[in-house]
This record gives sequence, C-alpha cells and structure tokens, in this order.
Amino acid sequence: MIINEKRQFIPSLNQEVKTVTLQNRKHTQVTITNYGGIIMSIKTSDRRGNFAEIALGFDDVESYLDEGYQNNCPYFGAAIGRYANRIKNGQFTLDGKDYNLESNNGPNSLHGGPGGFHQKVWKMETFKEPKRTGVILTLTSDDMEEGFPGKVGVKMTYTLTFDNELVIDYEATTDKTTVINLTNHSYFNLSSMQSNVLNHLMVLYADKFTPKDKNDIPTGEIVPVNDSPMDFLLPKTIGERIADVDGRGYDHNFIINGHDDDLNIGARLVDKNTGRSLEFYTTEPGFQVYSGNYLDGSLQRDDITFTENYGICFEAQKFPDSPNQDHFPSAILKPGEKYRQTTLYKFGITDK
Repeated sequence: MIINEKRQFIPSLNQEVKTVTLQNRKHTQVTITNYGGIIMSIKTSDRRGNFAEIALGFDDVESYLDEGYQNNCPYFGAAIGRYANRIKNGQFTLDGKDYNLESNNGPNSLHGGPGGFHQKVWKMETFKEPKRTGVILTLTSDDMEEGFPGKVGVKMTYTLTFDNELVIDYEATTDKTTVINLTNHSYFNLSSMQSNVLNHLMVLYADKFTPKDKNDIPTGEIVPVNDSPMDFLLPKTIGERIADVDGRGYDHNFIINGHDDDLNIGARLVDKNTGRSLEFYTTEPGFQVYSGNYLDGSLQRDDITFTENYGICFEAQKFPDSPNQDHFPSAILKPGEKYRQTTLYKFGITDK
C-alpha cells in the first residue's frame, strides 16, 4: 500500500518534488523521491519484531541538496546514469568518434558526471496492484548531456512486493548509438544503524573480480578471488580482511557466477545481532561492492553519524570502463534496441 505521498516546492530547484512511502504486509517501508530517483529510507523488522532504518540517507529532500552533501556526494540511494562507475579519463570512442566527459573523480568520469541522473527531477507516478505497490519514474536525457551521445529515454519501476522484495526494473532507448549502464547506489546497514557494517556476514556469489589501478580503473584482467581478501565464497565478516585490501576498503567489481541474463544472486548479507538478512539479485554480469570507505562523519540522520564503513553497497552493472575495454561486457545501446536490467533486494530474518 501507499501510506504517504508528499509534494514539496524546492526553491533551489525551482520546481516541485514528490516523496512516496510504500508499505507491504510485512510492514516493510520504502520511501522514494523523484529527485535523483533516490531511495531515502528502508525500514524492516528484526527477529524481535522491532522496525528500524537499514538504509543510509536523510528524511528530507533538502538534505540531499545541502552544500556539505553535494561537495562530497556519496550518492545515498540514488539512481545512477548514464554510466554507473568509472570511465577512464572521461573518454571513450564509439563508431570512430571520440567523446569527452567531465572528469569528476580524479581523472575519471564517475556515475554519469556531476550532472548525472542522481541530480535530475524525474517524472513520477504511483501504482497499486493486489500483491505489489510501487512508483514509475521516467526521464529524458538530451543528446550530448554530460558528453554522452543520443537522446535517451529512461524508465525505472520501483516495486515493493508482498514477498518482502524491493525490485527495480530499468528500461532505456536511444535515438543514436550510445553507452548506458544504470544502477542504484543504496547503502545498507542491517544493524538498525547501531554500528558500522564490519561485523556483518557477507557471501558473494562471484569467484572472479576485476583488479584496478591506482585511479580505480580496471586493469583489464579477470582474476579468481581464491583465498584473497576478495574471497567471500563462504560467509565472512566484511571486516575480516578489509585491512589487507589495497586502498581504503572494498570498492571493486565482482563477476556473477554463471551469469545468463536472468536474475542471479550476487550477494547475501546477515547481521547476527538483529537477525536481519538481505539478498541481492541482478540480471547484470557484474556488481560493485563498496564498503563506504569515504564516509567521513560529516553527514548525519538524527543522532546517527555516517562514518567510514557505515554502509555497504551492491551496485549492479556492466563492468567499470567497459566502453574502453572490448573484452568486457558491452554497454553499447543502439537505436531500435531496448536496454533492460532488473535489480532485486530481498529482505528477511534469520536465526543464524
């Protein structure tokens, strides 16, 4: 059911934004705004029946527009496009033509650039069906917006089901050959925000990953996780070997085992203290695991301060820098084709 709909004029945007809260029969609540397609809140039950927040974000849209947030944007819950993750040096060649994007992450273009989909006000409508409720978000991205070719139409459907699943279905079309790679950037913390996520147990259904260079661009190699700090084939706490990871923590692309364009499980997360569990599924060949390495304590929700490792992201994707690496899954979309992708988060409770 839809338990709350709010419209609000935001002077800094000079337009109205909408916020919708969905609830299912298990009382799970998901709040979404059409500014940035952001998932602002996810509240679920623990094993004792206590409902609490499990997603990093804010209770009001204005906080996402605050200068402190914008200056070091962590993309809390945001829709990401046109290209999720990084493109090396903000450059790629398509059909013999060179394209230059704005670099907003060192030398690289990150998450569609500074004016990406996370900054757009989407059109929003709600729907209600017997076993599911949701919102449909649509957006038109003009030719050469942020340097990307093609006028692209995007549709995202966020659905909360009776089976305690949050499903995001993506569609996109273009009038000119382009590259596209969409994702959601929600940070999860199953502890009711009582601690960071380093003690969460995690399984990754990925026996390979793509190593990266000092600028976070894949080297082109595809490497087995083996017994490295990337090995989560069996349950381990996120913090068990995070200190052994080059850089500040996990921010790596993992390759789905047996990817076949259907929904495949990518990750499972459990907080033993609350009993909450999360399963992540995707139709994409890869997903970025990001352990909130750059959360610096400058952002808060109520009395909760978002410090390093306070959330974990599972970002469904083509591989980072795919437009520049021919042996990676193609991110090319041509006129007459339709981009489709589905991400599913399943919430549960476990005794283990």
